[in-house]
Amino acid sequence: MDVILRTDVDHVGLRGDVVSVARGFARNYLLPRGLAELATPAKVAELQKRDENRARHEAKSVDEARKIAEQLEKTELRFDVKAGPTGSLFGSITATNIADELWERAKVRVDRRKIALDPIKRIGRYQVPIEVFTDVTADVRTLVVPEGGELPPEEELEAMVAAEEAEAAAQAEQAAPEAALEYLDDEEPAGAPEPVEDAPAQAEAPAAAQDDVEPS
Repeated sequence: MDVILRTDVDHVGLRGDVVSVARGFARNYLLPRGLAELATPAKVAELQKRDENRARHEAKSVDEARKIAEQLEKTELRFDVKAGPTGSLFGSITATNIADELWERAKVRVDRRKIALDPIKRIGRYQVPIEVFTDVTADVRTLVVPEGGELPPEEELEAMVAAEEAEAAAQAEQAAPEAALEYLDDEEPAGAPEPVEDAPAQAEAPAAAQDDVEPS
């Protein structure tokens, strides 16, 4: 079924995209969580009109694109986000977030699909490349800062990444023996004896063991 994404969804699409997904995925995940809405003809027409209005603000020529690129190169974006002790975000910064922030702060409209960015999931300093026009790109300096604080030096950021990777490796190493034990428990022990059939209820005694009886 066709739905309109209300936010960026990993491996599905960007906010405002009309995507075709499995009915169960839509009804059990996207719609109840408010991540999407049904793509009715009226909603789709509204999106197309909005996209046309936005396109008017985008570069129409190389010269215009170069001016926009110069402006972008001078722009610095800042996102104050919730993050854990090792710098991992509770969420992510996506291409849609970058495009929205550029419009809010610099009144520059860029196509979010031309923002070469995997979702940012850690605090840090980033250079986000944007294709403004054919053969015209700009790198936008972007700061992802822990809420209520400031960015630590690069050395500390690298140490936080190393600490998180070491913790993940330790957890994986700890989980490996447990998984191996579970696997062995599920297997038939090697060399297990074959089941023995029950012996007959009455076995004949060997002839040598019978008492000698004198005939009367």
